[in-house]
Amino acid sequence: MTPADCDRVAEIRVGGWRSAYRGLIPQSYLDGLSVEEDAERRRTYLSQGDGSVVNLVAEDAGGELVGWACHGPYREGEVRTEDAELYAIYVHPRHVGQGAGRALLTESVARCSAAGHGRLLLWVLKENDRARRFYERAGFRADGAEEPFEVDGVAVSEVRYSRALAR
Repeated sequence: MTPADCDRVAEIRVGGWRSAYRGLIPQSYLDGLSVEEDAERRRTYLSQGDGSVVNLVAEDAGGELVGWACHGPYREGEVRTEDAELYAIYVHPRHVGQGAGRALLTESVARCSAAGHGRLLLWVLKENDRARRFYERAGFRADGAEEPFEVDGVAVSEVRYSRALAR
């Protein structure tokens, strides 16, 4: 991902949230998401990053940016561990099911393996059955960890998934 990609990535991310999390996260929160603010955050993260976080984009056959994934060191609170974490993966709602998400996940797994990480972990909304099936088809399994977080006064649970990586 380059700074020039940030506006489109923000559109994909915000659109992904509004599509995938409808009914799982309060609508008031989803309605309040701003593509412009998200794009500015992406630019800031890129400019201030230390190189440990990798942002990948996927394009369709015509060169349109249709997906984004981000991975880096696993965070145990504020401490980074030896494992890797898939922080985010989103595909534009019009392009879901066309292979961009699978390609992004495959590339993230390959890069984390090449970097010597033993595991790739991720957090997914407990009620997001579609995403959970996507990760399970890719060899990830829920490992028993669960964490709630609050969104507009509503507790939402996430479960952690893990996949061993070949070093």
